[in-house]
Amino acid sequence: MILCCGEALIDMIPAPTTTGRDGFVPHAGGAVFNTAIALGRLGAEVGMLTGLSTDMFGQQLRAALTDSHVDTSHVITSDRPTTLAFVQLTNGHATYSFFDENTAGRMLTPDDMPALSAQVSALYFGGISLACEPGADAYAALVAREGANRAVIIDPNIRPGFIRDEARFRARLASMIECADIIKVSDEDLDWIDTDQGSLAQKAGRILASGPSVLIVTRGGEGAIGFLRGGGVVDVPAQKATIVDTVGAGDTFNAGVVARLSELGALTKEALKALPEDTLREALVHGAQVAAVTVARAGANPPWAHEL
Repeated sequence: MILCCGEALIDMIPAPTTTGRDGFVPHAGGAVFNTAIALGRLGAEVGMLTGLSTDMFGQQLRAALTDSHVDTSHVITSDRPTTLAFVQLTNGHATYSFFDENTAGRMLTPDDMPALSAQVSALYFGGISLACEPGADAYAALVAREGANRAVIIDPNIRPGFIRDEARFRARLASMIECADIIKVSDEDLDWIDTDQGSLAQKAGRILASGPSVLIVTRGGEGAIGFLRGGGVVDVPAQKATIVDTVGAGDTFNAGVVARLSELGALTKEALKALPEDTLREALVHGAQVAAVTVARAGANPPWAHEL
């Protein structure tokens, strides 16, 4: 099982009303949640570790996970409220206003992290759950406790507005990266993480030297580049698509990559250390195909396997 560890929240998406003003419609979302949903729809064996509320939105999130075949046995339930993210769309691109204080997801602590069964073979982390404390510390503690024996995938998805203590965030992220096997970043994320001068390849090399076996860098419409610690480089173009909006695009790209690596038997620490370029290329192409479907329809609505 691939266990996706991180935020599940409600995206409040604007929609016209009969009065002429926009209202907001609640859609299940969150970066890690979106990846879990996409993995389930692609047929991967996947579960989610997150904090869910008993409120109406928490029930909506749990139902959405179940409907997409995501195991919820690691979900931690409380009566705290659900995180809400109000979305503004401009030319198909989303910006967010978050309401996350004292929520079921954010208030997780290291002591809340459950024991993992042998069935869990890979751990996926990302999104705002890596920035918002105390939950961020809880996920870092889980990586430190469980990452030595399971493949670890991290998409930091840097959002500077969420970072209250930059030095603390950087130190925590660096320790998680050292334990990771796959790091996926946008080119903007990479520049934020590595502020030293250098080319994309030089910055990738410095990240890989700290521990990971694979670094994937996405560049929007220019596609993605995968760097292997052994020196291989794979460049894959973006898939052409009519963009409705970009909500969940990166999250579903990640799911496509991880799902294909799992299908190919490459989602283990040992396999990733010796990953062939052709296998990485196949995974990146699959990720681009999955993301192309998602951006072509409204909201984070990942495709099912039969839609590809």
